[in-house]
Amino acid sequence: MALLFHEDDLNDLSFCIKNITAEWNEAFDFSHDTRFLSNCIQKNDGNIAQRLCTAADIRFYVTVLSEAEKQGFKTSTYVKGNKNCNLTSWVAGCEPGWGCSTAKGIDVDLSDKDDMPFRTTDCQPCCEGFFCPTGLTCMIPCPSGSYCPLATLNPTTNICDPYRYQPPLGMTNHTCGGADVWAAVTSSREVFCPAGFFCPSSVEKYSCEPGHYCRLGSTYETECFQFATCDKEAVMQNITAYGIMTCVGLILLLLIFYNCTDQVITTREKRKAKSREAAAQSAKESAQERWRNAKETAKKKAETLSRTFSRKKSTMTEPSSAGTSSKDEAIMMHDIEEDPEDRDTVSVDIGEKAAKKELKAKKLHTRSEIFKYAYGQIEKEKAMEQQQGSSPFSGVLSMATGSSYRSRPKLEVSFEDLTLMLKGTKRHLLRSVNGKISPGRVSAVMGPSGAGKTTFLSALTGKARGCTVIGSILINGKNEPMNSYKKIIGFVPQDDIVHGDLTVEENLWFSARCRLPAKLSRAEKVLVVERVIESLGLQHVRDSLVGTVEKRGISGGQRKRVNVGLEMVMESSLLILDEPTSGLDSSSSQLLLKALRREAHEGVNVCMVVHQPSYSLFRMFDDLILLAKGGLVAYLGPVNKVEEYFSGIGIDVPERVNPPDHYIDILEGINTTSGVNYKDLPLKWMTHNGYPIPPDMQDPDLKPESAHEGSTSTVGGHDDRSFVSELWQEFKFILHLKNDNFISYFNSGKDLSNRKTPGVAQQYRFFLGRVAKQRIREARLQAVDLLLLLIAGISLGTLAKVSDENFGAVGYTYTIIAYSLLGKISAMRSFTTDKFQFGRERSSGMSCFAYFFSKDTIDQFNTVIKPAVYLCTFYYFNPPRSSLLDNYIILLCLLYCVSGFAYALAIYLEAGAAQLVSEFYPRSPFCPLAS
Repeated sequence: MALLFHEDDLNDLSFCIKNITAEWNEAFDFSHDTRFLSNCIQKNDGNIAQRLCTAADIRFYVTVLSEAEKQGFKTSTYVKGNKNCNLTSWVAGCEPGWGCSTAKGIDVDLSDKDDMPFRTTDCQPCCEGFFCPTGLTCMIPCPSGSYCPLATLNPTTNICDPYRYQPPLGMTNHTCGGADVWAAVTSSREVFCPAGFFCPSSVEKYSCEPGHYCRLGSTYETECFQFATCDKEAVMQNITAYGIMTCVGLILLLLIFYNCTDQVITTREKRKAKSREAAAQSAKESAQERWRNAKETAKKKAETLSRTFSRKKSTMTEPSSAGTSSKDEAIMMHDIEEDPEDRDTVSVDIGEKAAKKELKAKKLHTRSEIFKYAYGQIEKEKAMEQQQGSSPFSGVLSMATGSSYRSRPKLEVSFEDLTLMLKGTKRHLLRSVNGKISPGRVSAVMGPSGAGKTTFLSALTGKARGCTVIGSILINGKNEPMNSYKKIIGFVPQDDIVHGDLTVEENLWFSARCRLPAKLSRAEKVLVVERVIESLGLQHVRDSLVGTVEKRGISGGQRKRVNVGLEMVMESSLLILDEPTSGLDSSSSQLLLKALRREAHEGVNVCMVVHQPSYSLFRMFDDLILLAKGGLVAYLGPVNKVEEYFSGIGIDVPERVNPPDHYIDILEGINTTSGVNYKDLPLKWMTHNGYPIPPDMQDPDLKPESAHEGSTSTVGGHDDRSFVSELWQEFKFILHLKNDNFISYFNSGKDLSNRKTPGVAQQYRFFLGRVAKQRIREARLQAVDLLLLLIAGISLGTLAKVSDENFGAVGYTYTIIAYSLLGKISAMRSFTTDKFQFGRERSSGMSCFAYFFSKDTIDQFNTVIKPAVYLCTFYYFNPPRSSLLDNYIILLCLLYCVSGFAYALAIYLEAGAAQLVSEFYPRSPFCPLAS
């Protein structure tokens, strides 16, 4: 009989039936009790085969039920006409609960599914344990889990109990028969074994004993758990005690996990701090002695070289008696004394080799050895810095002590006729900027508000968005995209984009590990980080959390210095800073600028935007770029010549007035005492240097002081000349635009920095450790998420009771909505809280793949634990028919689905919009499980 479904209905039933043959055999296996079958055979004198429905009858009946369901009916009480029951032939067997037999001598093929046999003779009530549908004259066995006794007439209601049909009027000798229908529980509940009872066969019914429970359609009584309460005829066991114990155990487990992991991190940090402090103390105690010995050795060597040089100088025409080595030493000593820059270069090269040799010889492994080496090098650098200006033998001392600084590639950035316009408009953000910023110098960009200072830095680093760039930006004289050097370019944004749930040291250490060369040893990276912490004055807050809006951390000035330190630890060649001194007091600003000057001494090209610096701070800069409104240059050159230039055009700085403040007031148009119109200052600068002047800015009264070939600073005074110049500017605009797009398209993927940073696998490991620390420090927030799931499980488990008619559909519907919504909101936090930090890290060359998958890997803990947390209340307060494992797997898959949807919302939308959209779509159309 099961073969009936294999060809036509297998695809329709496969969503709920895994093996149709096995399911059919299990439902209609009566080998353990055949008494009802024997009774039916006796009742019909052995003529039972002619009364059983064939495959054609069953197929016809199933078709009727399917069509009724498609039309929206729970069940169908009307069967289509067939050869036995129609308008012209309606025998007693067509009535509900009755059946007939075929004529004698007709062979009935039960496997024939194409032709229904004629069955209209010997009509009588359906046998016990069978059901006879209305409109069919045959019997179908009731499956396991049903209870199909013979019906009895209720004289009060005139209905055949326990079924819901009436005997037909006008038919004599027609009594109540057997069951009339077997379908879904919602429409034929009366044929199922009642809840609180179990039915070993379809004609037997027994009450559930205490300590057992029997759900609707049970064929045996199920024993209750040990601590569950089950009374007589219990429908389900009360396992709330197990739910409470599971909740308590889960909460204790989470508390132990979070407390232990936090304690492990705290203990590790304390041990690391003690090791570091001991190493620093040891380095300080031995620094003076080592420096004294090195100084004495260096002086002796310097005196020897000086005597040798003096002797060679006096007898220069005579043959050398000191040998080749003495002559080379004398020449080197002469070069060192004559050229301090060469002296520093020689000392750095020799010091670098000495440091590498020392590091290789020591083979540092333990944390204590690494910190001792790092602080020893820092103490040497401090001593060298103190002696640099006072000792005439500072270069020799550098060679004696050694320097651990590594030489960095130098980047000179020059710009010619640099102009920025908003895309789609002719509004200028920068205009005709010419000049350069050089390695080894600290350049300050100043100007009134709206002059384009930040835009200028964004243009230099290739971060200008929504703008059209005209002109040339050359790197070391070559027209190469700035993006190709991003691994050795540091950009400090104006906002302090720092991870607030990490300590100062953790922020700096992560940036160093991901952005320093991969070949550097751990000891060298630790030295770089310790040097930055020392130079920025962050030693006393290194183990403090940076802090967030909700959780207070370090001060704003310290946070600003950490923001700068993130770019200093990667040992960049070009360091761009956007207002790093904003919000800092004078002493903190000087501390920061001294650290930047140390970077410049190592050949770093430093350029920064500053607002209203003090005079002492202003004198610490090497170059000044003074921008006027409209993105025009009013001055670009050395700081020590700015007053001379402005005095030459009639602008003198009054006494007791800070020069940068005075110049900015003039550019703002506030100070007009000089008699010079602030709008003419950019034009005077162009005229002074002979730069090409845009046609709309040309003034016939101004003459260039130095004529350049091809310069357009003079005007003929005719309209056609202006028209030609304007046309030429438009042509240059299109030419530069096409050229820049063409070059950037082919060079965007090149890496010209010659620095190999850690690969994706290593960065994934670094990201994994960072995210794990962040999650542990967010234990309270995650505990709130789990608590909400517990409350939701208790509420839904209590309010939405599971019934056998709908199999808990109401509770599951509410579960999908509540669980999906809570899961989405929690998953969105993974990517909404640190979007700005990710943007900064991504622009510096860190792996997006490592970032995403590290977050997703750590989130798997929540993905695994959350279904268990929800089910420990929902399932035990409202146990459904399905097993706990089945429910866990379904909720796990659901959480995977909604988490992916939440990730997409968090990545592509802002935090508020993402949460709003997630609430509108608690049942995601992209997730079949949630739909």
